[in-house]
Amino acid sequence: MYTQLPTARLKYLELFIPRTNQPEGYGNTTANKTLGQWLEHWAETTPDKEYLVYSDRDLRFTWKEFNERVDRMAKGMLSIGIEHGTHVGIWATNVPDWLTFLYAAAKIGAVAVTVNTNYKQNELEFLVENADIHTMCITEGVFDGSYIDMMYTMLPELKESQRGYLKSTRFPRLKNVVYIGQEKYRGMYNTPELLLLGENIEDEKLEAAKKLVDCHDVVNMQYTSGTTGFPKGVMLTHYNIANNGLLTGEHMKFTADDKLCCCVPPLPLLRCGAGIHECADTRLYTGYGREVRSAGSTGIHP
Repeated sequence: MYTQLPTARLKYLELFIPRTNQPEGYGNTTANKTLGQWLEHWAETTPDKEYLVYSDRDLRFTWKEFNERVDRMAKGMLSIGIEHGTHVGIWATNVPDWLTFLYAAAKIGAVAVTVNTNYKQNELEFLVENADIHTMCITEGVFDGSYIDMMYTMLPELKESQRGYLKSTRFPRLKNVVYIGQEKYRGMYNTPELLLLGENIEDEKLEAAKKLVDCHDVVNMQYTSGTTGFPKGVMLTHYNIANNGLLTGEHMKFTADDKLCCCVPPLPLLRCGAGIHECADTRLYTGYGREVRSAGSTGIHP
């Protein structure tokens, strides 16, 4: 039994290796577009098809609508100094703009550093310093912890700083804090303000930024749990995520008519769901468990 395991593993792993001489009909085994290019592909191919649904608040985006919002957010990011290779922290619960920030960063070549929603003060501070975070995007928090309060504790200068001009003695690389939502907090941008700033960025600048992005660029960093030591940042490329999702979707036999209900923040989906709804054209539906029936979901990510 044990002598067969290495062979089985090699057969599985070879699916992830790029091939230049693929046989006819093998074309969908690997995906060589960036996440932003996949989003734009489906926005052009199926513009009016629903892509994202938050059924508990009756919020729906088609591929075209979502892609347009992502472009506006990408311009907003460019306006506050985010560029190719910049590390952008996303510390957020299950909110609609979680994916907007992820894809906006991906389109301009920034690296989305996804932060565990259960992190406490010391864990947050370790990650921000270790990951060289330039901009931190946050929501209000969870039931037993306020992200707002923890940010102010970590950055005592923030309340006295003008937005975009943060100068932290302890975290000198951190320049911006963005609140994902409508509320306003001292020293932080919010989502509407970031979108408004993006209106000052020319389309040509956004297109130039997109052209710098390659499918083998790192697009996401996920930190390990740290059970055997300090947490370590695992780097994932556009190619990693897209192909992992593609193969997951194929093995689970998802089609363009399926709906996947996600009851958790998108963090665990980055290596599967993000690629599924790109490459297999399966729509991602995010909501709470009680909304599964009303959303018409055919699959659920618990």
